[in-house]
Amino acid sequence: MGDLKERLLAPGSISNLRDGSYRPSASGRQPFQGVDVLGLMKRGQGVRSWIRVDTSGNSQVIEVDKFSMMRRCDLPARDLRLLDPLFVYPSTILGREKAIVVNLEQIRCIITADEVLLLNSLDSYVLQYVVELQRKLTTSGVSEVWQLEGNEFNERRGNRSFNNIYENTSPDYLPFEFRALEVALESACTFLDTQAGELEIEAYPLLDELISKISTLTLEKARRLKSRLLALTRRVQKVRDEIEQLMDDDGDMAEMYLTDKKGRMESSSIYGDQSLMGFGSIDPAFSLSAPITPVSSPPDSRKLEKTLSTGRSRHGSMRSTESGTERIEELEMLLEAYFVVIDSTLNKLTSLKEYIDDTEDFINIQLDNVRNQLIQFELLLTTATFVVAIFGVVAGIFGMNFPISFFDVPGAFKWVLIITGITGAVIFSIFLWFFRYRRLMPL
Repeated sequence: MGDLKERLLAPGSISNLRDGSYRPSASGRQPFQGVDVLGLMKRGQGVRSWIRVDTSGNSQVIEVDKFSMMRRCDLPARDLRLLDPLFVYPSTILGREKAIVVNLEQIRCIITADEVLLLNSLDSYVLQYVVELQRKLTTSGVSEVWQLEGNEFNERRGNRSFNNIYENTSPDYLPFEFRALEVALESACTFLDTQAGELEIEAYPLLDELISKISTLTLEKARRLKSRLLALTRRVQKVRDEIEQLMDDDGDMAEMYLTDKKGRMESSSIYGDQSLMGFGSIDPAFSLSAPITPVSSPPDSRKLEKTLSTGRSRHGSMRSTESGTERIEELEMLLEAYFVVIDSTLNKLTSLKEYIDDTEDFINIQLDNVRNQLIQFELLLTTATFVVAIFGVVAGIFGMNFPISFFDVPGAFKWVLIITGITGAVIFSIFLWFFRYRRLMPL
């Protein structure tokens, strides 16, 4: 953990922590001290400690209150509640005008076109997310140098098709927000897959033991295991449904391309400034002397400007549509890759649940078999009790206090016992034959 904290803050970011933009909290905590809700929230202000990672991979710990964060990222309060550690919300990926709100298991962050903001935490997965994002951003910077050299080499040889293919297939040239989203999806999928693997390692030996020996303790462990499995399955299913919902909606995917929207806004502002400058450069004598009448035709310069602006807007809309389609395809491929990963984890949990259900069915069959054996044994005891009751009837008759000449015959009681025993054996045999005939027990 200490190694992760040392790697998290780049050498250049240490100076950022010492400048005026970083103000330590009133409690004097150092960065990366873990999620202490009472320490992170100042009463009455809602100030929280955030980890900020920019496009260059530099990390910085800042403290921002809720309303400043809403204005900074142009987000409503309900979106920030998704990131609140005091509340438990299902996994969600929301695309907004200037930010992407990500709530994937342990990763709760806000992704913009220029930075990623995470709640300050000592959770290992949060630290790994920051370290992995910094590594990807640093690697992409090195890859851009190789890409420029490759472009010069391809232009010299006139090989443009290979260059286009290389640009479209390389994951290092995704926009910043997509790379941050990719790392978040990777971290969430890894976290869920790790938990599923741990659950499998614990489940299969326990279920095998339960099959061989049924006990109260083993049944209680199996019950807790099934509860954990169902909870984990719901979480994995929610992440899978969220990714699938994004893949099915092109509008949501286009809304998540923040770099493209930021570039269009900047270009539109530049075009607007140029149009205002062009309108102001028209001859003032001409503009002042021209009469303003509703039937007069517009000046030629206005016609030319209108024609150029119309053509530029059409050309820009066509280019934005084509680029938007390509970017949607890139994002769709990215989401599809992690959809396959999370679907594999869901299949793993589904197989484990089926194995648990099969074990439960096997145990129920065993218990039913034991119950049937007990019923058969009870039936035999009932039959034997009926036969023995015959002796009780005979003993009751001979125990009557009245004189009978048969009592004076020596050895008479012996024949009574023999005849009664034979009669009882015959009756018992008849009952057994009837049970076998009716298939009430395997005899």
